[in-house]
Amino acid sequence: MAGNWRCAGCCANELSLSSNSQCAYAPGTMKLRNLDLNLLLVFDAVLRERSVIRAADALAMSQPAVSHALNRLRHTLKDKLFVRTPAGMIPTPRAEQLALPVRKALNDLQLAVEGDTFDPSTADRRFAIGVNNYAAVVAVGPIVAAVRAQAPKLRLQFVPSGTLNLADRLDRGELDLVISGLELAGERFASHPLIDDHYVAALRRGHPALRRKLSMDVLAQTPHLGISSSGENLEFLAEALKLHNGPSTALDVPYLSAGSVLVQSNLVAILGRKLAQEFRRAYAIEIRELPVETPKLHNLIGWHRRFDEVPAHRWLRETIIAAAAAL
Repeated sequence: MAGNWRCAGCCANELSLSSNSQCAYAPGTMKLRNLDLNLLLVFDAVLRERSVIRAADALAMSQPAVSHALNRLRHTLKDKLFVRTPAGMIPTPRAEQLALPVRKALNDLQLAVEGDTFDPSTADRRFAIGVNNYAAVVAVGPIVAAVRAQAPKLRLQFVPSGTLNLADRLDRGELDLVISGLELAGERFASHPLIDDHYVAALRRGHPALRRKLSMDVLAQTPHLGISSSGENLEFLAEALKLHNGPSTALDVPYLSAGSVLVQSNLVAILGRKLAQEFRRAYAIEIRELPVETPKLHNLIGWHRRFDEVPAHRWLRETIIAAAAAL
């Protein structure tokens, strides 16, 4: 690996990116041997974290050291690479172009260094996992407990996946795994069943509807609470309720508000059973089976096939699958 190269005349802190700056290592003539490869680790961390502060934390470096390394790389590549915005450090087109090959190269190096073995008890690295709202409530707690029991130094970053392009994030290496209700399209992705569930009705304890058997007529007379961020398809119930002149959804709230709203209203929510059980741990909620056949609710774990044989990645997948099986 090359030493800490710096062009003569470059400032140690802030580097000028003006068109007048001169350097013997212009973009067309720069050689890989002139690049400190440690700078690519910093580039990759800032790309993933969208923050110099978070990148420094992920790399166990000081913020000034990360800023200095990023400035050196900017000067070497003659590009700003990242632009600071209210939403974080946004990559330039040049950085976007570099993202995938750099991530792939670092993954290959990681595999070469790890070899064919992986010891979770001493592993000190980070994994980013995209999770949908259902998995965030139902599975993240048990997954964290299972991972930390075997790999106390391993760092997990769970990222809400509702607005993300998961395929793109996996391609770029910004996510290592995803837990989703939908299978990823494309031969480059692999997946494994993680959680199977079915739908139930959740109501507050003492709800008037609980005085009778929960029939379709009772459900049709009870206003419904919709979960705006679930992404789940409840058309099966909407069609059944139409036959009983049932009401439309009275209110839509995000997952985080559902339990609180249920215990303070006479609404009913249709949720996955495991999710309803988690809400019942915190709120005075009753669970009832639905009087109509429901489709299954499935969650999968997905990943990019380039990680198939990476020991650390394989260990994490197996640990997550085992933790979910115990739910």
